[in-house]
Amino acid sequence: MSSPAFAFPDHAYLPGLTPRHDEALFAAVKAAAPVPTRSEAAEDNLAWRHGLDLFAAGYFWEAHEVLEAVWMNAAPNSAEKHVVQGVIQLANAALKCRMGRANAATRLTALARDAFARVPEERVVMGLSVARLRAAAAEADLTDWPHQAAALEAADMMQHNAQLPEYFRN
Repeated sequence: MSSPAFAFPDHAYLPGLTPRHDEALFAAVKAAAPVPTRSEAAEDNLAWRHGLDLFAAGYFWEAHEVLEAVWMNAAPNSAEKHVVQGVIQLANAALKCRMGRANAATRLTALARDAFARVPEERVVMGLSVARLRAAAAEADLTDWPHQAAALEAADMMQHNAQLPEYFRN
């Protein structure tokens, strides 16, 4: 389910395959990213929620665009910075998989694992269980990415009704 203030684009952008969205399409949601990004305020962070919704609905490039604003507003070397970075890398990996670039997807999944490894496993950051994020990133290389992407599209992501796989929830 999309955040009420922001709609989904009419198509998912696949570089080289579909038309790229106008930059203005994401301006309002990016501007909604609070400064600084704080885990305690994840539920109210409309850019974070919409980015997760885009990810779960299979809009992987779009999720990266929106979540980048959240990542940029996180304090350097913070748990929030690492978790958002890891989620962005998983979105990028799913996009590369969808584009038939398995090696790139594997490399990006490794980057996600590295980002999640910088945060203690028992933490819940931005409403997501770090242990489950780590498990998802570890499992990604063992999973058929198109199947993984379909599971992401159909699953529930955060406690507030956004969408992500069960293994991401705390």
